[in-house]
Amino acid sequence: METERKRVANELRSEGAAEAEKIKANADRQREVILAEAYRDAQKIKGEGDAKGAAIYGRAFGENPEFYAFYRSLEAYRGSFRNKSDLMVLEPNSEFFKYLKSSGKGK
Repeated sequence: METERKRVANELRSEGAAEAEKIKANADRQREVILAEAYRDAQKIKGEGDAKGAAIYGRAFGENPEFYAFYRSLEAYRGSFRNKSDLMVLEPNSEFFKYLKSSGKGK
């Protein structure tokens, strides 16, 4: 009788373990689907934002090309001098410094 109860208990444990594996596998699958859908939606929103940004840049360039050139050079300065230890060797009359040289002239 004791052996029969042990056998039944082991059978129930194995059935429970199998059911637990099914539940875990289903949860993992749902997790992957949710993450994939969230990534898809995020990429879509990011793409829409990038498109709006490009349209704004395009309009700004069309309305005032000089300001757009100035803005782009500010971005280039920021990208070129990220760290205090950054070093560039350029001629002082280089086109790269066009807006830095003219900043004190009231333009």
